[in-house]
Amino acid sequence: MTPSLFTCAAGQQLSEIDIASGWGSTDSARAVLERHWDTFVNQTDFEYLAGIGINTVRLPIGYWSLGPRFCQDTPYEPVADVYQNSWGRVVRAINMAGDAGIGVLVDLHGAPGSQNGQQHSGVSDGATNLFDDPTYINITMSVLIFLMEELVNVTNVVGIQILNEPHNVPELPAFYDQAISAMRQVSPAAAAFPLYLHDGFNLDQFSDFVANRSDFVVEDHHSYFVFTSSDESEPASQHTADIQGPIANSFSVASAKQRRNLVIDEWSCALTDDSLSYEDDPDQARHDFCVGQMEVYTNTSAGWGFWAYNKEACFDDPGWCFRAAVGTSLPSSFFSYGQPAVTDPSQLPSLADLVSDMNTPPASQIIASAQETPTTSPSSYDPPSAPLNRRQVIRRHGASHHWRRRATSFLSQSQRRDGADMSPTQQSITRGYSDGFLTAKIFAVYGWSKLGFTGQYISDSIAKLGPSVVAAGTEGDYEEWFMKGLRDGEAIVRSHVNPEPQPTN
Repeated sequence: MTPSLFTCAAGQQLSEIDIASGWGSTDSARAVLERHWDTFVNQTDFEYLAGIGINTVRLPIGYWSLGPRFCQDTPYEPVADVYQNSWGRVVRAINMAGDAGIGVLVDLHGAPGSQNGQQHSGVSDGATNLFDDPTYINITMSVLIFLMEELVNVTNVVGIQILNEPHNVPELPAFYDQAISAMRQVSPAAAAFPLYLHDGFNLDQFSDFVANRSDFVVEDHHSYFVFTSSDESEPASQHTADIQGPIANSFSVASAKQRRNLVIDEWSCALTDDSLSYEDDPDQARHDFCVGQMEVYTNTSAGWGFWAYNKEACFDDPGWCFRAAVGTSLPSSFFSYGQPAVTDPSQLPSLADLVSDMNTPPASQIIASAQETPTTSPSSYDPPSAPLNRRQVIRRHGASHHWRRRATSFLSQSQRRDGADMSPTQQSITRGYSDGFLTAKIFAVYGWSKLGFTGQYISDSIAKLGPSVVAAGTEGDYEEWFMKGLRDGEAIVRSHVNPEPQPTN
């Protein structure tokens, strides 16, 4: 991504340890890396992303980024002084993102001993030493605990990714269990904090792993089409057909199994020259391939992340550089409801009008719909007819954790106001629909967002409400009707943001 950093690197000139070991001295290497950290991404980049509807970035770091203390007893110990100011740069990046209204997923991209032997894990020797070395395991646990302690209460940090692309060794599930347990014990807030784990490219295995847990754990799967001989020989249009067919189906099955706790947090528009050579119109083929991926990942998961935002010679490489792909191979913006966020204070009154007009249907109407009586169904609940200005909204593709906590807290305090004589099933149906409808309203208020992790949100809400509100055996009714209420609420927001053209006489 940044070949210029390797100009005077040492050794094989493959990974960051070669940069830190090169450039003539530790001081020079530190100066080179600090200049890179200070210039490669800045505040204007985060503002640009927010301005086109991106709500979250994934920030890859190595364990060495935490500072010299965490380099001890690792290959980075001889160059530890290079990183004496690195953690402050990580914190600054998180704060810059927060200033732009963007969430950050902090990703442990390089673990002590290396989880995969790849250059992007910070080693050049190709060795994977993490899982069979107790010292490296213990250092990694210390790294993850430190990250949790530092980040759990930072409002725009949406989660921590435990490892990036680990080898799927037999010890991996037990390693994840150990890491999750250690991180959850940091504080009460840590017990509910979102933790992401890469699936070692085994979607089904770790779909089961996540499904068998009830806490907020998310599977991260990476999707590329350039790294195998079969990828290289397959036409771009066939890759697109595969994505829209069997791949989409596999993601849908996994997502449904694990409460939608699935993200595709690395993908790109990259195709090999051979793949494109089969196409009459290579640019259109790449566009279809890119947009096809984005639509599938949007519809089958809680969110996605493109690799990478920036690189040297970015605009010569729309396959790997997001900035170059936007407006060419990808759309020009990514807002949930098709319009940018409200930034003009004069538009705030119309936002207040919208949410005040979003009244939840009465319990009798919801129950009538559930019983399939001739009463008006909530699914056909009419939006307010008063004229409203077109709304500006921002897409929140997997809702930020701090907004999610606010909404859950609000829902747990809301009370049913009618239908006191309902059966437990009716109570769960009514409460589910009302909570779903209200959630759409709450997320529209907080940044014009949409709920991404729907299953986890519902599961947490049921636990919060308790059996006195959602009786045992009626959880499925609550879930089904929550989703109906959520869809209806989002439809009302959408109808005001993008109203149908009125016929003219």
